[in-house]
Amino acid sequence: MRIGLVGGGTGGHFYPLMAVADELNHTPQNPKLYYFGPSPYDADQLQSYRIEYVRCPAGKLRRYFSIQNFLDLFRTFSGFFVALWKLYVIYPDVIFSKGGYTAVPILLAARILNIPVVIHESDTTPGKANVLAQKFARYIAISYDEAAAFFPPEKTALTGIPLRTELKHILEDPFSVIGIPNDKPLIYVTGGSQGAERLNNVILNSLDELLPHYRIFHQTGPQIELVQKTAQGLLEGTDLASSYYVAETVPVHTVSALMQAASLVITRAGSTTLFELAYFGTPAIIIPIPEDISRDQRTNAYTYARGGGAGVIEEHNLTDHLLANEIATIMGDQQKLAAMSAAAQASFIPDAASKLASVLISIGTEHER
Repeated sequence: MRIGLVGGGTGGHFYPLMAVADELNHTPQNPKLYYFGPSPYDADQLQSYRIEYVRCPAGKLRRYFSIQNFLDLFRTFSGFFVALWKLYVIYPDVIFSKGGYTAVPILLAARILNIPVVIHESDTTPGKANVLAQKFARYIAISYDEAAAFFPPEKTALTGIPLRTELKHILEDPFSVIGIPNDKPLIYVTGGSQGAERLNNVILNSLDELLPHYRIFHQTGPQIELVQKTAQGLLEGTDLASSYYVAETVPVHTVSALMQAASLVITRAGSTTLFELAYFGTPAIIIPIPEDISRDQRTNAYTYARGGGAGVIEEHNLTDHLLANEIATIMGDQQKLAAMSAAAQASFIPDAASKLASVLISIGTEHER
């Protein structure tokens, strides 16, 4: 059996694919797996899950004016013909798509070649690639009930988001994994793989208010050098620097430890991160990317927060004092923290990866015949 995986551009698309690949590798059918996209995204992960990378160009459609939108139309057009040829040669029994611009050429080619397609939507409002594929997809998996309104009910199921096995290990002492003392409450700040400039700046401006009371682990994205230099200048001559930890990106095992060690997480509203919070029951403050930049984060944030596991601060309202006050309000109320943790855990939907692997094997087996 051959199964194609597609969807990239962000870790929120790529890593759920890896979670499903891990499940597929443990099935009796042991299918051959292929990942299609303009880049491998994380070549080490592909190798560890025995996935063959197949290059397929794709163009991105941005929500703002850019000359790249014009150029990327040609990339998508050429990518379709590349996808058509490579799918014809490999001819997978089923394609599993996480959506995103990298999926568009593959989905169109799969339609022409009559290859079955399974799609997964992480967000409350579906992306363009999944809207495109909904009519011919054999199975549509969603992560939030609200997304069901956008898809045909007869082939749509609520599965949640697949989380990688490495992330889900429960640790006896997560602080030792991170390598920091457990003498003050820990706050984990993450802007995702690309970081968040506004969030980084607000955290830096809040250090003098926060560090006397908390340790902060700050995942900054590519801005790490600027953040480090700024923090060094702000904290020089104080004894607070030892409570502040900075990293550009965080390996999956460390993410797991941080989610378990942190009393509070400050984060963007990527759906995979929200499901990780729910899995570990970690209270959060969510600062979604504004709607004019990202169509989905604001609705993700409020949908998740309605369950009680998080609060939301809109970026246009975000100031260092507002954030510090919100942190103090939550951290100063142990009953509120416990209620947020319980609400987060209650919102988690288990076994998404195994459910999707079963669907793919079932459809792939039918196609083989």
